[in-house]
Amino acid sequence: MRIAIVTHAPRGSRSGNRITALRWAAMLRRAGHRVTLDSRWRGGATDVLVVLHAVHGAEELARFCAENPAGASVLVLTGTDVYVDLPAAAGRLPALELATRLVVLNPSVLDALDARQRERASVVLQSARAVDGGDPDPDRFEVLVLGHLRAIKDPFLAARAARRLPEASRLMVTHVGAALEEGLARRAAAESEGNPRYRWLGELPRREALARLDRARALVVTSRNEGGPGVVTEALACTTPVLCTRIPAAEGLLGSDYPGLFPVGDEVELARLLARIEGEPAFLETLRSRCLDLRASVSPEREARALAELLAALAPPS
Repeated sequence: MRIAIVTHAPRGSRSGNRITALRWAAMLRRAGHRVTLDSRWRGGATDVLVVLHAVHGAEELARFCAENPAGASVLVLTGTDVYVDLPAAAGRLPALELATRLVVLNPSVLDALDARQRERASVVLQSARAVDGGDPDPDRFEVLVLGHLRAIKDPFLAARAARRLPEASRLMVTHVGAALEEGLARRAAAESEGNPRYRWLGELPRREALARLDRARALVVTSRNEGGPGVVTEALACTTPVLCTRIPAAEGLLGSDYPGLFPVGDEVELARLLARIEGEPAFLETLRSRCLDLRASVSPEREARALAELLAALAPPS
């Protein structure tokens, strides 16, 4: 098939949408398809258009459908689509009605769709491969926040929680990610200066960031909402224990009974969990064991099969 993937995230971006688009392009090429990846649809013969983001991709999707009435299209719903734009539009975003098929990155997202939309929806869990980061730092109990600084990610919650730990704690929060909103770089620098348990490293090359994730004692995810948190997928691939806000996407990936979940914005509960993973090896091992059990669900082979099944459903009858 001739497949065009469109994402508004530009070349060189390390955003989740761009990473997903690049991974899918590589998988589909290995499966023998002819794939282009761009920020817009350039026209020409296209069997399937894949668009990431219902709002940013709406214009390209509409143009494709108008010029290729017989073509097939796939709309990948992002976290902003599901938890911000879709509720604001009372569940009626034009792109959702145009696309032949919808893709959600987490089974919990299906609950945000109406019955007609769910009939056209497929769940494609994101995948990751572990990067060997070596042994943990023996001199500190390092936990990692891996994500760009945006208000929706509540980026300083872990820093505030770490301030609550007892003086004897060796825990250090290392934050990797670019500051994407005004003022957050200054705030992160100030927090690094004034909080001995927090350091912000800014954006790092992807392989280096994943190596840090592999050797961290735990990953901390503080998002107020996510559609399919790729960083949790990456932690599962590394079997790095996860502490995460209790949001639908996390429950969909980790299970509603996962013991490392805490309420959105609750720095007191996060501090309690941080103290437990540092002070109770059995609790940390319980989290690691749960992540190990889920590792197969984020394998690249499984994601590639899900994409193959999606394309098979779009292929015209022979």
